[in-house]
Amino acid sequence: MVKLVNLLVRQDDLSHEEFVEYWYEEHVPLAKQLPHANKYATSVPTAPERSEYDGIVELYFDDMSDLQAAFESEVGQEVQADLANFAKPDAGPTLYVDETVQMDGDA
Repeated sequence: MVKLVNLLVRQDDLSHEEFVEYWYEEHVPLAKQLPHANKYATSVPTAPERSEYDGIVELYFDDMSDLQAAFESEVGQEVQADLANFAKPDAGPTLYVDETVQMDGDA
């Protein structure tokens, strides 16, 4: 399992609340259409005024080739273009990681 983790910073002209509203109401429905994605998770800080980032997105794929194919697709291109409507695409770090679950509530 490969996971893309992106720490998001909102556009300067948006409040944190406007950022979250656009993300959840406009961007998430589009991102949920990404081909090959197994899971899409979002996180927002409980105290945004004390946080360096406005949100975290996690996208899960079987492997790097599926991740690449997802973002090379038409939907993937739309997702990347739409990101600039509410976030600064290069302001926060992006990580590509192999996830290893050390503990799961189901175990």
